[in-house]
Amino acid sequence: MTTSFTLPIQVVEAGGFTAWLVEDHSVPVVSLSWSWPGGAARDPAGAEGTAAMAAAMLTEGAGEMRSVAFQDALRDAAIGLSFSAGRDAMEGGFRALTDALPEAVRLARLAMTAPRFDTDAVERVRARAIAGARQSLETPRGQAGRAFWAAAFPNHPAGRPSSGTAESLATVTVDGMRAMLGAQMRRDGVLVAASGAIKPAELAALMQELFAPLPAGAPDTPPALPAFTSFGRQVLPVPSPQSQIILGQPGIGAADPDWETAQVVLRVLGGGGFSSRLMEAVRVQRGLTYGIGAGLDSLFGGGIVTCSFATENARVAEAIGVTREVWSDMAQRGPTPQEVEEAVAFLTGSLPLQFTDSRRIAGTLLAMRRNNRAVDWLDGRNARLRAITQAEATRVAGTLLKPDAIAVTVAGQPTGM
Repeated sequence: MTTSFTLPIQVVEAGGFTAWLVEDHSVPVVSLSWSWPGGAARDPAGAEGTAAMAAAMLTEGAGEMRSVAFQDALRDAAIGLSFSAGRDAMEGGFRALTDALPEAVRLARLAMTAPRFDTDAVERVRARAIAGARQSLETPRGQAGRAFWAAAFPNHPAGRPSSGTAESLATVTVDGMRAMLGAQMRRDGVLVAASGAIKPAELAALMQELFAPLPAGAPDTPPALPAFTSFGRQVLPVPSPQSQIILGQPGIGAADPDWETAQVVLRVLGGGGFSSRLMEAVRVQRGLTYGIGAGLDSLFGGGIVTCSFATENARVAEAIGVTREVWSDMAQRGPTPQEVEEAVAFLTGSLPLQFTDSRRIAGTLLAMRRNNRAVDWLDGRNARLRAITQAEATRVAGTLLKPDAIAVTVAGQPTGM
């Protein structure tokens, strides 16, 4: 038996702000998520990591409260408040009991409007960020990822490390962080999503209280994702018994009409665990890797298809060759009817798992808004997926997958490369 899935999303508007709300009073908890376009895309050249550091500083003291006092206030009221800067957006959010909702709003507003940037807190956050940046390069995986994106998008923010490098983080200044936040956190252009024990009228008042004090105007839209640079193959020598391999090719954005069918195709190709073609060919049949996966990475309004795995240095060429063969076969012949049926069954059956708590619901609603989905998009998703035929999936596999455009980054000590 198949069942439909619906989510009762309410659109709440007040004072120029709009939020999507899933109201649920079964537990006295409210989760709120919001975002602006920008994030690491705003980082000045040479000062990558500015947005990430600035986001981290927002919970390191605000107003009259230094870092310890601010964190104590959050902890005493059991409030989870966080900010983050992704590649093309900056996000904020909190989860709180309904009794602590006024305090959550007060602290979140204070963080956005009066961050302190005390010297000791700045240097602590900087040291942590630098340690993380250095640690990310200690493995073949970290080096491969950085090199792949830099080569794929050499003249675009997508090609830069969103969390910065040890060198760039050392140059980030308080003035630079304040300027970035001033241009980023604006009254206009903010997307809001909420879930939990809150009524529409209460959410309307909350938005006014939380966002109205921000400066007027909207942040600039980040530059659209340019064409993928099919750079061929690059090898980074990294002392390691294994090499990390990343393959990538042009993809499609979330607005593309073939996006849902592409999810089915990529589920069959490399997203289905042991049931995927790549796992079967590369691991099960040949024992070349422990795990391999492929999927669609959406960013800056576009997307690319990526695949990654690790293997012994002596078997890198063989593993890449097998991966290319599977990729080409899928592009030429597409998935079988049974593979389409199984992929659709997983995608439809697993959908409710995205909505198991208020935080996940708010996050999913926010992602829908960022992707410009209609408010009833989820209601028809399962029906649209079940309507995908093997012929349609084969057509999309042929247009989406481009074996000749695959670019490969290898980090390690591969034999014969």
